[in-house]
Amino acid sequence: MSVQDIGAQLKRLRTREGLSLRDLAARSGLSATLLSQVERGVTDPSLSTLRRLAGVFGESVASLFDSAPPAVWISRPGTRATLAGPRGLVRYERLTPGNGRLEVLRAILPPGTATSEEPWGHASTECAYVVAGTLTVEIGAAVHEVSAGESITFDSNQPHRYLNGTDSEVEYLVSVTPPVP
Repeated sequence: MSVQDIGAQLKRLRTREGLSLRDLAARSGLSATLLSQVERGVTDPSLSTLRRLAGVFGESVASLFDSAPPAVWISRPGTRATLAGPRGLVRYERLTPGNGRLEVLRAILPPGTATSEEPWGHASTECAYVVAGTLTVEIGAAVHEVSAGESITFDSNQPHRYLNGTDSEVEYLVSVTPPVP
């Protein structure tokens, strides 16, 4: 799904609720300018932006991608929607369609970076599978090292974040159910 498709879906949700861009900006804490750019497909929204918008509509982030997911969906490189993590520290590729029950994302975390400055939690179950490298996962006060071929599953109500303390990129998949609004 393209940035234009995400913008069109956002506009459909906004107009369905009878909201102006200013109304949506006030409810989401985002600027009307940013919202206009997202709707017009000029700006690629961050994951944090999508979460705020989904929260306004009482929907999952997945709902911003498609109002009626197909029964069968094939995810192909080069055609996937991408989401920026908080502060743009990591980019996620969406591997699943928007069905509101499961979200699978692919990420590459550069050396010496983290997915967020501080750990945070959300009401879901999360599983991270490491494709390449070693991923450091902070969950509460615990720190876990997860290497290629391994996975970690946890209650994501607990504050958490992913870090790469190595000199190489870490590639991993994250599954979240239900998707974070």
